Amino acid sequence: MTLNELIDQARASKCSDLHLTAGAPVAIRRYGELRTLNVSPTLKETEDMIFSILKDKDIEYVKAGNDLDVAYADNAGRVRVNVYHQRNNLAASIRLLDPYIPTFDELGMPDVLLNLANKRSGLILVTGPTGSGKSTTLASLIDYINKHQAKHIITIEDPIEYVYKYDKSFVHQREVGRDVPDFATALRSALREDPDVIMVGEMRDFETINAAINAAETGHLVLSTLHTKSAAQTVDRVISACPSEIQTSMVSRFASVLNAVITQDLVPRSQEDGRICATEVMLNNNSISNLIREGKYNQIPSAMHAGLGQGMHSLNYSLAQLYRMGMIDREEAILHSNNPSELLNMI
Repeated sequence: MTLNELIDQARASKCSDLHLTAGAPVAIRRYGELRTLNVSPTLKETEDMIFSILKDKDIEYVKAGNDLDVAYADNAGRVRVNVYHQRNNLAASIRLLDPYIPTFDELGMPDVLLNLANKRSGLILVTGPTGSGKSTTLASLIDYINKHQAKHIITIEDPIEYVYKYDKSFVHQREVGRDVPDFATALRSALREDPDVIMVGEMRDFETINAAINAAETGHLVLSTLHTKSAAQTVDRVISACPSEIQTSMVSRFASVLNAVITQDLVPRSQEDGRICATEVMLNNNSISNLIREGKYNQIPSAMHAGLGQGMHSLNYSLAQLYRMGMIDREEAILHSNNPSELLNMI
């Protein structure tokens, strides 16, 4: 069986990921659950499968002992591949992306995202654990802007996942390691390229965080992601990533440019196959901004609860709503909660 045949089979089964490991059964992830297939390629077959989708220079790079992130288009959509080494053999994790970019409604995202997509400047962060759909939500935001506004959009990705066709906007996509050396360098360069919107695949380090905040301060709308599980944790992570001697000034800058933090997680449905998105929304109003400046991150959940009428809500609020509507089970709601005791009181 070829790798393309395995990918086609995984897509037909609505899988999100495919894992190849030399000398071991092929594994797939379907609706968050990992299981193995009755297919066990040999060491040579695994290597041939992986190399079949790589360019010659990428093959040489991998043979030199390096890990590699690449993306490419197949007949049914985009594929993101991470090639790595384990036990002196090759392995690959393959993410199967949707052939089209879903809308906010199709993703089950709150209506407040429409207002955020129409912002002219500031910082919007989409957060959540690995595999929670952050990249797809970002893509949906970019696609909405592309279809409804005349903007110059620059994306900085590692690697490029969804590809945007020019619509009302003009979209330039830059890939780290191919078009630009790193996120921070690309961000600094983007400011000289007359952008309206800048999408940064991930804020991984202080240099990238500082460059993203600087871009937002200079009148651009900046979108990015973090691997955090709540709005309060996101604020803490951003500030903690900064050197101690400049944290005070960074807190003020961050509080000034932040528009919103959208946290999400995918929860298995109770009555049918598939998963549904549970969300947390923090909008940066005066109350939230003051808490950020004063370092009172533990009080952010209470301020979000008070801002329910403005479109804010906690992850527990979303989980409780989904449970009451019969869309998720009680056990799954508790499992995905970042404060189970509070959730139990709510439901």
